[in-house]
Amino acid sequence: MTLRDAAAEVRENAHAPYSNFKVGAAIRTASGSVFQGCNVENVAYPEGTCAEAGAIAAMCAAGEREIAEVYVIAQSPAPVPPCGGCRQKIAEFAARDVVVTLATTEGTELRMTVAELLPGAFDASFMEGS
Repeated sequence: MTLRDAAAEVRENAHAPYSNFKVGAAIRTASGSVFQGCNVENVAYPEGTCAEAGAIAAMCAAGEREIAEVYVIAQSPAPVPPCGGCRQKIAEFAARDVVVTLATTEGTELRMTVAELLPGAFDASFMEGS
């Protein structure tokens, strides 16, 4: 199964009763494992949790810590980037040259690196000597 297929498959499981905006994400780790996540909305937090955060949580729960590739898909006119919090989470587990593909359900794709997605990311190097 491709990362696109995995992201599209899990997108169907999104819980988006308020926005009806379903997002799916799939992450391939350095070991080759694939983890999926979808957005989940609720009444107290209608924006919900993000698909990327769900995939990263599943990856961590399985004991993995290194992202090799990310794929995010949504039904929108243009590819939708992850929110700021998810960009930082991706940067926490991925090298700056890791490819993140943003896609629409119609097939438009935008490929960028983590460095392009989150320039100036905060990382552990800022805390050296503390």
